[in-house]
Amino acid sequence: IEEDGRMIPGGNPCGFLFDMGGVKVYHAGDTGLTMDMQLLAPEAVDVALLPIGGNYVMDVKDAARAAEFIKPRTVVPIHYDTFPVIKADPGEFAALVGDRVKVVTMKSGETLEVS
Repeated sequence: IEEDGRMIPGGNPCGFLFDMGGVKVYHAGDTGLTMDMQLLAPEAVDVALLPIGGNYVMDVKDAARAAEFIKPRTVVPIHYDTFPVIKADPGEFAALVGDRVKVVTMKSGETLEVS
């Protein structure tokens, strides 16, 4: 976001894998689905934060595929419903993921404890 408030998409997306005392969290950031996400499966990711907004980032279908690639214990959908162009349904995402991965939908200000 520019100083005057304009949103200018661009730049190089990237994700980060954090190991916090043995709990591994993958934050996908603003990214699309990539086959490289399969490389995260051996890392035994505990929580994956995956965008589902579908504009500039993965949509619910791509994010469900990413969850399949990464194989985390828990997925938290992110980067959706903050403005109209990235409106998405986390319930649809959860249905696509099914029971393979626990999906936790959070509201602003909520916290998630993982051990």
